[in-house]
Amino acid sequence: MKSICVYCGANAGASPRYAEQARALAAALVEQNLALVYGGGNVGLMGVIADEVLRLGGEVTGVIPNALVEREVGHTGLTRQFIVKDMHERKAMMAQLSDGFIAMPGGMGTLEELFEMLTWSQLGIHSKPVGLLNVDGFYDKLIGFIEHARDQGFIKPQHAALVRVNASPMALVQSLKC
Repeated sequence: MKSICVYCGANAGASPRYAEQARALAAALVEQNLALVYGGGNVGLMGVIADEVLRLGGEVTGVIPNALVEREVGHTGLTRQFIVKDMHERKAMMAQLSDGFIAMPGGMGTLEELFEMLTWSQLGIHSKPVGLLNVDGFYDKLIGFIEHARDQGFIKPQHAALVRVNASPMALVQSLKC
């Protein structure tokens, strides 16, 4: 394992704990000699984790659609930055460049990316680990919903178990490496 893709909010969220845990995840990645792959933005939690990995001497690869670069939200100080034509190309490239995936707190885009990677794993398109950084219970209701869908026969137990959940950035990173 050489790199982890982190999906997270383009906003910082309501609690300062989200940014604090983004910095802690950055430290865990650098300590474990893992490069960060992410959406290439300089805003919200995306900017926080990228800046912290860079500050700690780690590598950061951003993948951003041209439309977002034009809105001036692209990070300009990354190790590598790929500018792609659209969100579909972005997600495919991020998946290709990564050996595992972590979803931090975020909104619709974060959830969409998380579930696409879980679906790809379920379908056998990849066998890379997928984790949730459950900051202060942020994902508790989503985890409960996945359990409900499993209990109702819509998600097979082995597929519900594909997502690894932890509130500790270091413990989550280490679980993805196993």
